[in-house]
Amino acid sequence: MKISLIDENSNRMFQNDVICKIRDLINAKNLERGDKLPSERVMSEKFDVKRNHIREAIRKLEFYGVLKSMSQSGTILAIGLTGFNGMIEEIVSLDIPAFNELVETRISLELEIVSLAAQRRTDFDLKRIKDALNAFKAKITIGDDYLEEDLLFHISIAKASKNNTMVSLMLLLTPPILKTYDRDTVCEGDKVFSEIKKHEDIYLAIKSKDSQIATKMMHKHFFKLSKHIEINETK
Repeated sequence: MKISLIDENSNRMFQNDVICKIRDLINAKNLERGDKLPSERVMSEKFDVKRNHIREAIRKLEFYGVLKSMSQSGTILAIGLTGFNGMIEEIVSLDIPAFNELVETRISLELEIVSLAAQRRTDFDLKRIKDALNAFKAKITIGDDYLEEDLLFHISIAKASKNNTMVSLMLLLTPPILKTYDRDTVCEGDKVFSEIKKHEDIYLAIKSKDSQIATKMMHKHFFKLSKHIEINETK
């Protein structure tokens, strides 16, 4: 399922138009929770759009929980009509999130993730985190771009939380952050040794299963980024 927080505005407008047409069709048929929608082919012909556009709109509505695809049965309305209409109104009115909003959400999420990871990690999780840490250290030490290795380090921690929803949210939040990330501004003045130590401290806290220290170390890791967005908000 391809869900993005930063679709190009033209794509977002087109997809929202298809979503509104699906909403209008559901209302015209007065469907109730559990009722089946017309097939993708039927809606494609009715709306005069390609089937993949119908499929993408349905997947987005599935992501938000208002529709549900059933194996061999097609797509059904997952909630009542009143709730469905209210949710659609919110979905199509969503703006593209700003960099600061994405970062605030990710920081809050990762503070909870690292606490759970410290409590729930297995030896296999710890090895995966350590491998990601070593890859990060290898890149940053020689001055190569390390953003992808840093991302894998954080995702390996998310997997150790044993919460698939949090992992999914991490995967959803990270690409748009990386797309708009200005490392030269955010990371200005950072030292290689201090950046490595921050990551190592997080790893060691998870290794010792100390959720309080793990949360403290993650908060320290994000301190400069938090200050950066605070400064931007006051401008």
